[in-house]
Amino acid sequence: MLMLSCESSTLRVLVVDDHELTRLTLQLAFSCQENIQVVGLASNGQEAIEMVKRYQPDVIVLDLQMPVMDGWSASSKIKAISPNTQILAYSSVEDANFLETKPVHSFDDFCKKDVPTTELISLVRQLGQRATDG
Repeated sequence: MLMLSCESSTLRVLVVDDHELTRLTLQLAFSCQENIQVVGLASNGQEAIEMVKRYQPDVIVLDLQMPVMDGWSASSKIKAISPNTQILAYSSVEDANFLETKPVHSFDDFCKKDVPTTELISLVRQLGQRATDG
């Protein structure tokens, strides 16, 4: 059966970062985009897990270094409860060796915080496509 739809689905994004200015800036950047909705803002991994249960985002922009629960711990728990949710590790970590010492199997992609906003939005859209296809 062939199903046609004229309306494109809205990509649901959760932003997780312990810096309020980063959360609000990302919310503003995503909210200005067509077909992207920020469904929640979390300041640590524990809040992110609760929001995943509540809002079922397609993509999570997840900071790695946060208090209470970091991005590494949160990502594996999120994948356990929502395996199709795409997780973008979003970090200012400069030392590549530091990243190599941590498991990254729970992340679908990695993005440094100094990436241009247009690239970040494009990456989130790509991950969103994977989330809705898979």
